[in-house]
Amino acid sequence: MSLAAVLNNRSSSADFVVRFGQAAGARSDVFNLPLPLLGGVADETIFCGLRAVTPAPDGWRLFERDGLLVGAVDEAAEADVSGQAHRLYRRLLTLTEGRHLARVWHYVPRINASDAGGLENYRAFCLGRSLAFEECLGQTYREHLPAASAVGGVDGRLTMIFAATRTEPEHFENPEQVPAYAYPPEHGPRAPSFARATRVEEAGMRWVFVSGTAAIKGHATIADGDLDGQIACTLDNLRIISRACGLSERLGWNDNAANPEWSRHFKVYLRHASDYPAAARLLEGTLFAPTDRVTWLHSDICRSALLIEIEASLVATIGVI
Repeated sequence: MSLAAVLNNRSSSADFVVRFGQAAGARSDVFNLPLPLLGGVADETIFCGLRAVTPAPDGWRLFERDGLLVGAVDEAAEADVSGQAHRLYRRLLTLTEGRHLARVWHYVPRINASDAGGLENYRAFCLGRSLAFEECLGQTYREHLPAASAVGGVDGRLTMIFAATRTEPEHFENPEQVPAYAYPPEHGPRAPSFARATRVEEAGMRWVFVSGTAAIKGHATIADGDLDGQIACTLDNLRIISRACGLSERLGWNDNAANPEWSRHFKVYLRHASDYPAAARLLEGTLFAPTDRVTWLHSDICRSALLIEIEASLVATIGVI
């Protein structure tokens, strides 16, 4: 069944909730992702007032509001990581035809292990994803790459969550980092396919999505094995991309807690669960405001030398700011 056909059959509106650290549940509007929760809030809700698309095609769960389409897929991981990523992205780009990808989240099991051919799973995933983008969007696909993140997922499962809009997003890069899609071959046979940040307006809302951000300058990892040094570098990169998005240096932080301009949602991924207390001490009050919703998760990260990755999703009603 085509997406146009299933969009004619919608349920009543609901919020799309991603719930971490929980066993699978029955609620159709809650997407359970049992990645270990270290602290903070278990539920992330950044897309509201959606209607479920039923029946969902090919195991995908889809939700729609005006020009906004949000969806998720979770399936058993295959030995051929590149082939699975290629297949899933081909399907994703078909489902979102007529829209623009604004944000994609990926949870790749054993992300730093090697596939059957000896290629690191993350690099194999990047290979399949990049080929799908090129096949579906042509040689200029890099101009349309969304904000994204890829971290370690639940054992044996490959999970993707996405948001796409009819309004064309604006994408941003960090001038102190090589764009991920331009990484040299030492990082894999095909470069990662994402922008450092994306801003878009749709369905009466404004979003800024900041991709998973870590201690990388140029294309090199900084402060290998040093949590404090990696946090300092990550905060610097967040300040730089914040300026690029037009949010000053503080990702829309408003000191007036009674009237925040943005609803700010952060996810922090830590390779070592034991680093949580130290990381929390360094980031509370430095990056996070009291009104922020912060989710701390135990997860491997796309480079084995990285200890921490931080992403942000900022949400506002059009006309408020």
